[in-house]
Amino acid sequence: MKQLSTKSTPLTCIDLFAGIGGFRLAFERAGCECIFASDWDELARRTYEANHGHLPMGDITQIVASTVPDHDILTAGFPCQPFSIAGVTKHNALGNAHGFSHDTQGTLFFDVARIIDEKRPAAFVLENVKNLKSHDKGRTFRVMLDTLQHELGYTVDYAVIDAKVAVPQHRERIYMVGFREPRSFTFPRLKDLTPRLRDILETDVPEKYTLTDHLWEYLQNYAKKHQDKGNGFGFGLANLDGVTRTLSARYYKDGSEILIPQEGKNPRRLTPRECARLMGYPENFRIVVSDTRAYRQFGNSVVVPVVEAIAHQIVIALQSPVIERESILRQPALL
Repeated sequence: MKQLSTKSTPLTCIDLFAGIGGFRLAFERAGCECIFASDWDELARRTYEANHGHLPMGDITQIVASTVPDHDILTAGFPCQPFSIAGVTKHNALGNAHGFSHDTQGTLFFDVARIIDEKRPAAFVLENVKNLKSHDKGRTFRVMLDTLQHELGYTVDYAVIDAKVAVPQHRERIYMVGFREPRSFTFPRLKDLTPRLRDILETDVPEKYTLTDHLWEYLQNYAKKHQDKGNGFGFGLANLDGVTRTLSARYYKDGSEILIPQEGKNPRRLTPRECARLMGYPENFRIVVSDTRAYRQFGNSVVVPVVEAIAHQIVIALQSPVIERESILRQPALL
């Protein structure tokens, strides 16, 4: 177990399921030092190295927990997977040492749990889609909370936060923040900057981002077909004075969820740089992969300013005194 860093040295963090480093960027802005990263995707690792000067380790499932350096804060934006239904009696008979290895074995959350169990960081923050709470009829989220709280002994807060107050994108994500010892922590109340899509758009956009007549006709026909059936499927023509739909990893396929209207011609896709801005990345963030890969990487990323606000609150909490453990589960916040 790592002793908490002193005020003269920065808090350290690790970056699991690191992607292109949104968590790292946010926590470094909050004064922390990232000392380890891991991601399975080779091209995401290339982007990470180009921007952070650090090549992440590979597949987390192949990393031995004891080889991960001691750290103060663990961060992870892990994929959501279903948990297998395991018989507790059977596992007890087999003499399994940890309860979380029953219900989460074989999932990527298990890899987060085993590293927390081995390294005992002072705090962690996990990010996932909003629907994690209802995934598998709520069982997935209950297993996660039980693992983190009762098996690993952390106090846990969670909140659903919409990034639309910080960037011009409606993007709701759930954040789970845990502390090894109870701390006075509250999720940030983000100031509404009333961001507008038009303010992040480039002024000179190559013609290749404009939809072809064939694709534009297909999207319109597809939308009409589903509207006639009473469904809501279809393209999203963005309001330049408002916020967009959620940018997804599938944006590279046709860009249909966020289309930019253009006077006198077909709408266009966002450029990769505009996607970077939509996720709160700085202008000097280097895009070193193809457009297709860049769309996937930004669509899978966290929104940097949202995580930065949470990171500052975690740092403040870790610098405050330990409080009496009133309850292992606090009232969740919905922001």
